[in-house]
Amino acid sequence: MGHFSVDIQPTNNENIVKFIANSFLTQAKSFEFKNIDEAQPSPIAQQLFYLPFVKTVYISQNFIAIEKYNIVSWEDVQDEVSASITEYLNSGKPVVIESETTSKIPVTVYAESTPNPGVMKFVANKPLAEGTFEFKNIDEAASAPLAKELFTFPFVKEVFISANYVSVMKYNMADWNEVTMELREFVRNYIEHGKPILDDDILTQSKKSQANSEVKNTELSDIDKEIISILDEYVKPAVASDGGHIAFDSFDEDTKTVRVVLQGACSGCPSATVTLKNGIENMLREMLHGKVAYVEAING
Repeated sequence: MGHFSVDIQPTNNENIVKFIANSFLTQAKSFEFKNIDEAQPSPIAQQLFYLPFVKTVYISQNFIAIEKYNIVSWEDVQDEVSASITEYLNSGKPVVIESETTSKIPVTVYAESTPNPGVMKFVANKPLAEGTFEFKNIDEAASAPLAKELFTFPFVKEVFISANYVSVMKYNMADWNEVTMELREFVRNYIEHGKPILDDDILTQSKKSQANSEVKNTELSDIDKEIISILDEYVKPAVASDGGHIAFDSFDEDTKTVRVVLQGACSGCPSATVTLKNGIENMLREMLHGKVAYVEAING
């Protein structure tokens, strides 16, 4: 009781604001309510619909996002809404009351090969994590129950969790033809039983590193920001579809070299180097008119 705090985070859509809690509200499930009737399974969503400007309420993992009508501006009401959400969460009342019908939505998971022959991507029909989380061994996975259990398979080398998928890197001792079905079923059963994907303390760490990167962002040069913007818009979505993640590390103006960190399926992937050279390097050269000449990859 009384341990919840809520941060206000604007989004790219000026009508939608996220209210981010410091603990999980739902596990591996998301809900969207467009009116007070639809919001019957969620007492907090129903309460929010009493505010005349609330159009849609989204509840996911560790946040509640609200879309408003244009009758008010968020600056005028967001503190009040945040206080109201915090008070509700600290009252100990349920965020969502799941009936048998809501909790028994069938979970589907499919396996998808990636450009890295050592990595298979397991994609679920529901969100698993907000952000990106990489685990190189079972010790690093102490606060990630799903990753921890995956490491009990002797052939699992690394685990990467993001959005609605888990990327698994294997040791060469096993062949994907022999183990893919077993892993797919394991992940599907795990999610279907509503087990936790990540623990609360990993969320706190993630928020700290996000805060640190926001501080770092204020120290970035204009060209750094341009590079990050191009990576975010043009490169990250493609890399994510291959089960990986790419992050800006640094830019050296003297050598015109951008360093990026590769994670997930991209880490140690032979074709990732080619992609970097031919795709990202050429794109940055062209879009930044020669300010960038080379891209170097560091495996995360």
